[in-house]
Amino acid sequence: MIVEPKTRGFICTTAHPAGCAVAVDRQINYVKSQPRVEGPKKVLVIGASTGYGLASRISAAFASGAATIGVIFDKPAGNNRTASAGWYNSATFEQRALSEGLYAKTVNGDAFSAAVKDQVIQMIREDLGSVDLIVYSLASPRRTMADGTVYNSVLKTTSGDYENKTIDLRTNAIVPVSITPATPEEVEATIKVMGGEDWQDWLKALDAAGLLSPQTVTVAYSYIGPELTHPIYLNGSIGQAKRHLYETAQAMTSAMPNVKAYVSVNKALVTQASAAIPVVPLYISILYKVMKEKGLHEGCIEQMYRLFKDKLYGAAVAGSTDAGAGFNPVVDDAGYLRVDDWEMRPDVQQAVDRIWPIVTTENASEYCDIEGYWDDFFQMFGFRQPGIDYAADVEIDVPIPSIPVEDETAG
Repeated sequence: MIVEPKTRGFICTTAHPAGCAVAVDRQINYVKSQPRVEGPKKVLVIGASTGYGLASRISAAFASGAATIGVIFDKPAGNNRTASAGWYNSATFEQRALSEGLYAKTVNGDAFSAAVKDQVIQMIREDLGSVDLIVYSLASPRRTMADGTVYNSVLKTTSGDYENKTIDLRTNAIVPVSITPATPEEVEATIKVMGGEDWQDWLKALDAAGLLSPQTVTVAYSYIGPELTHPIYLNGSIGQAKRHLYETAQAMTSAMPNVKAYVSVNKALVTQASAAIPVVPLYISILYKVMKEKGLHEGCIEQMYRLFKDKLYGAAVAGSTDAGAGFNPVVDDAGYLRVDDWEMRPDVQQAVDRIWPIVTTENASEYCDIEGYWDDFFQMFGFRQPGIDYAADVEIDVPIPSIPVEDETAG
């Protein structure tokens, strides 16, 4: 069929398989063009199909030669409907990894569930024996507990009403936005969904099964950002969840002698999650403009490769087959890994601060990289990719090699 982008709010409801493949290939080729990283060898990525999770899996496989298992929650094609972008991304990743002799398997289902944890544990036991890196990169809006209780996360403040401005993604206009505070119940639900509880459940389950290496690293992802975004992010409901994530990392490192848990603070980028946060899309479009002009802009793959090379595994002993040998991660005073360091450079933030008060719909093209924002948005779903004939028919039923056809109903 001919696949065109169809948007609803801040998501695209279609995905282009050839465009997604081009995007994954570009990330793989970037990593292969960089120096090898003496990093992890057996990796589990929870939330592996898009964004930072996918880039982490690519970095582990193609920079360090790691065997990878990815957990995704995506839909295959069916009933004249495309698969999700994450499905196509995972299919391409597996195909490319297998073609280069790298182990790669994918589990499709709800990562919060005991059933998926059990399936992954069995796969690790049979195929790998253990894992030495667990990346936790879930960005789900809701979580269903074992008893059927459903928690939904919210993107709200926690200290009263907040007014600022943002981009209306339907019109590209700069418009006022007013955000109401979350209730205590909403904050607690957001922590349940986006905090560290499930991350810790995964580590405990893997440890109980005897599948953690003697020196296991685990990392989850967060954001801090400038003071401008603090009311809606750092000090908002999502920030409360990310604080719980950080506290969970500290608790796991203290309680589990074979585990070092970290939170990596990453750069603001266009993702399905960030597109939903008020104020943030306008901040990102200004940030892109500033960082591109300064030659500092990075996408997900540049960020994750730099995390592996310069922050997590850069001090490992060259040639060692033990990812823990010489392990000496680069962290800040609070113990965070910081790959937002270029975003938070004083000259970058001063430039953003100068623009923010004066940007309007009329001058947005001068001060914002709105086109770059939309390029990144549509490229997440396989559109606006160079070299793709979007007027041509394309096969939408693309298999993931490690998922049997009869199981392609999950998600």
